[in-house]
Amino acid sequence: MSKPMVAIVGRPNVGKSTFFNYIVGKRISIVEDTPGVTRDRVYGEANWRGRFFTLIDTGGIEFDETDNISIQMKEQANIAIAMADVIVFVTDIKQGVTSQDYEIAQMLRKSKKTIVLVCNKSDNFGKDVPELYEFYNLGLGDPFRVSSVNAIGIGDVLDEIYNRLPPKQEDEEESLETKVAIIGRPNVGKSSLINKILGENRLIVSNVAGTTRDAIDSNFENEHGKYIFIDTAGLRRHSKVSEKIEKYSVARTLLAIERADVCILMLDANEGVTEQDTKVAGEAHEAGKGVIIAVNKWDEYEKENGTLEKYTKDVYEKLPYLSYAPIIFISAKTGQRVEKIFDLINKVASQNALRVSTSVLNQVLNEAIAVVQPPTDKGKRLKLYYMTQASTKPPTFVVFVNNKKLFHFSYERYLVNQLRKEFGLVGTPVRIIAREKIEKGE
Repeated sequence: MSKPMVAIVGRPNVGKSTFFNYIVGKRISIVEDTPGVTRDRVYGEANWRGRFFTLIDTGGIEFDETDNISIQMKEQANIAIAMADVIVFVTDIKQGVTSQDYEIAQMLRKSKKTIVLVCNKSDNFGKDVPELYEFYNLGLGDPFRVSSVNAIGIGDVLDEIYNRLPPKQEDEEESLETKVAIIGRPNVGKSSLINKILGENRLIVSNVAGTTRDAIDSNFENEHGKYIFIDTAGLRRHSKVSEKIEKYSVARTLLAIERADVCILMLDANEGVTEQDTKVAGEAHEAGKGVIIAVNKWDEYEKENGTLEKYTKDVYEKLPYLSYAPIIFISAKTGQRVEKIFDLINKVASQNALRVSTSVLNQVLNEAIAVVQPPTDKGKRLKLYYMTQASTKPPTFVVFVNNKKLFHFSYERYLVNQLRKEFGLVGTPVRIIAREKIEKGE
């Protein structure tokens, strides 16, 4: 059984994300004094008095039926409300009760869920008391005064959440899931892919580039295993990252890559590999993550004999450092080959975490040396004594040599290819570190 869920809802710019970030203990949600910054549901893990629960931040609820983004943000909040065991309704004590607050309160009463009413921005407790009484008119019980910025009163709210959570189940502890970050430049279909996988409109989908700003976690389980899919804001070229919020989104994408076990790099079939794609790909490669290249919108691409082979060759030529990454041609819109992604994820994740015994490694090393002699320089030959594995994720090997300067990149690449030939290592970078070992008598 998964951990209980607590959803944070309210109208825009009442401090929901600041409240969320304080409880989860890190800046996951973007915090900016601009209404509507958080658009999708954002998940975080929280613990209070030894009880773990999942906290869900949502975009501000608005009732503008003419704005597509506002409509979808309201839908996202409704899904979070439906999923939640407890709902925290955040209001702004400085602004008082607004017409939107009344509409949200009515929506929450209809849900018949447990509601904890929070009056945020109570920076001066002594002077805020008279304003507090107005919030009883919402009909949701006693309001809690807090200041998320100053971390005042949050403990009382957490105590109330703790008391309202359903009884703890024996199988509530966190299970091991494969974390998968969906990365790529804006508007290549990252959110559409996750929605297709989940079978629900989990993320806001829009044809306006840059709709996703936060990195969003989605838990998913099927016959292939348990996963956490992380949708990310598309990385833009640096010159175009002018907005402060956009800079936060880039930082969040990089953090998502760091958190992931596997990164799915999504390309637009109709546009091919662009400069922005190489930037995103480079970040995943440098981070040592398992990588899968998913060419989206393949159903729209005009094909002829040999198209797939030609396209594959072109991708590898433009992303030569990802020559180890498997390529899958999909359509997030129609679901074409989406189901096959799971086998690739499992394979790449296991290869990225592969560990090889020292005895087997040195057998491969000796065979490699016998086939291709190590290079020489000015009469001095490179000697390779033995190899051991230092770490996984990515597989990192240490080879002990007589002189690191003789260990040229070309021979390092040769050894990497031999390791791949022997052990597969599909979808993962492989690193070799040379260390000098002084021979006796030298």
